[in-house]
Amino acid sequence: MKKTVSLLLVFVMILAAALLSGCGASGGKAKTLNVYNWGEYISDGSEDSLDTIKAFESWYEETYKTKVKVNYSTFASNEDMYAKLSSGAVSYDVIFPSDYMIARMIGEGMLLPLNFDNIPNYQYINENFRSLYYDPDNTYSVPYTYNMVGIIYNANVVDEEDVGSWDLMWNEKYAGNILQFNNSRDAFGTAQYKLGLDVNSEDLSTWEAALAELKAQSPLIKSYVMDEIYNMMESGEAAIGAYYAGDYFTMLDAQAANVDLQFYYPDPTNYFVDAMCIPKSCQDKELAEIFINYMLSEEPAIANAEYTYYASPNSLVYSNEGYREDLGEDTLAILYPEIDEFRSAYNEYAFRNLSQEMLTKLNSLWESLKIS
Repeated sequence: MKKTVSLLLVFVMILAAALLSGCGASGGKAKTLNVYNWGEYISDGSEDSLDTIKAFESWYEETYKTKVKVNYSTFASNEDMYAKLSSGAVSYDVIFPSDYMIARMIGEGMLLPLNFDNIPNYQYINENFRSLYYDPDNTYSVPYTYNMVGIIYNANVVDEEDVGSWDLMWNEKYAGNILQFNNSRDAFGTAQYKLGLDVNSEDLSTWEAALAELKAQSPLIKSYVMDEIYNMMESGEAAIGAYYAGDYFTMLDAQAANVDLQFYYPDPTNYFVDAMCIPKSCQDKELAEIFINYMLSEEPAIANAEYTYYASPNSLVYSNEGYREDLGEDTLAILYPEIDEFRSAYNEYAFRNLSQEMLTKLNSLWESLKIS
């Protein structure tokens, strides 16, 4: 009898331990959050930075007495992200698309409206970044970063007299040293801005003119790239590439001794906002909103801005004296050029959502470029 009771007690203790191992202190079931973001786009703990994901997991367990595991994965372009989500083969809780893709996903019913009661830190988003065309009623998105596209070049290879405009990307002197975007919208944008064309035109002839310009550029191109641009520019393998301003500083920090990376904004260029959204495939909307709110709080927001070198629409970041001192005036001048004038420039030059008919034609033109 005693042996039976003892065995029963042992069984109960084992069962209790097993239950506790999957629960927080309050007995809540452990949760999972699936996050889908751009590469190199969140502070990861390297070089003594905050590991944002681990910090969120610790903060959530401490706050809600329940464990959470964040499954974090990355995409290389808006188009890749869209294709994966629209296939229905994957499920994510939080995604970080760009403005024009947000507009497309809203139009196709792919995003869930946000409950801002769970996102009180939205109050810190600058008014210049609210009610923009892609989400005019601020229903589906929370701005994460904003930036502009510029040209990065190796001053040890490129002559100073050749810099200043989009023409550098088409300069035959640097054939085999030029990198171009490996996504249709950004690549066509470089040609359209160069030619003074409307990047949001529904006129096919506008896009055909840009295609002709890209085909003329093609023999000069070393490679069509996205995240690959980092290593190629840092190492000196390539000397010229259009890319996002924030990424220039990441490359600058890692450039080889024989490389001298410089940066400028051609005029006109693309202004854009990347934002946090919740896709229709979300499995835990409240948890996703809590994550978004956490990302807007001061410590992770500053850590992410410092790590990515992207400009932040969050007043807790750009008004923080420590952050400003760490970046320095030269960096701030590139990242935050006249923040109060952002809306007007954005409205004039930012990519907007194209009709499905135009998107289909664009994809066809893009394929014809890649196989030419």
